[in-house]
Amino acid sequence: MLTKRIVPCLDIKNGRTVKGINFVDLRDAGDPVELADAYSKAGADELVFLDITATEEKRRTLHDLVLKVAERINIPFTVGGGISSIEDVDDLLHCGADKVSINSSAVKNPDLINQLSAKFGNQCIVVAIDAKQINGQWKVHLVGGKVPTDIDLFEWAKEVQERGAGEILFTSMDHDGTKNGFANEALSRLSEELTIPIIASGGAGTMQHFVDTFKEGKADAALAASVFHFGELEIKDLKEELRKSDIPVRL
Repeated sequence: MLTKRIVPCLDIKNGRTVKGINFVDLRDAGDPVELADAYSKAGADELVFLDITATEEKRRTLHDLVLKVAERINIPFTVGGGISSIEDVDDLLHCGADKVSINSSAVKNPDLINQLSAKFGNQCIVVAIDAKQINGQWKVHLVGGKVPTDIDLFEWAKEVQERGAGEILFTSMDHDGTKNGFANEALSRLSEELTIPIIASGGAGTMQHFVDTFKEGKADAALAASVFHFGELEIKDLKEELRKSDIPVRL
């Protein structure tokens, strides 16, 4: 059985790690290079780095910062934010990223998924989907959650898989930063309807939330930020708890 992955996430704004609730009210969470180094040493399985204002500010990802992080860690490293071309991905991979995450650019130009998958291999391409419930329906949002669309989460996820994405990073905007648990019902449906791995994001607050998202949500990986950044959960302790709950993890 494949091991479940624990993935700290660095949301970057103005060169600093930040964290908010429901995608707003951001507060400083520390230096991204130091945090990345600490997580790599603490037993994280992967690291995600999201330049959260790159798309809104219409600029490319912070390459110098990506390079500094990559030099300090020895775990798989996914980078997202402002990626819209083969050249962008090529640059980030040369800076030390192992995978890239695309979001708004994939919705605006779905062929980009096909192009990147064909060029770099689907194992390299993560499509991030930010969604929230509108009148009981999960709807995709763009530009760091600021722009709502009428696109259905599950239909878009299926298209993303068909176009060659190797993984989906699903963030529930309703759960983000609330520490009330992951969107397990939606995650379970995604897992049942798709064959590629699903990373759960949004809502981690306790060890039990991770247990629940792996068991009930059937997630392949669980991403979290504030519970790690502010020392509320230690990765080693979390993995030991998961192991006690018969969830396979790499210790």
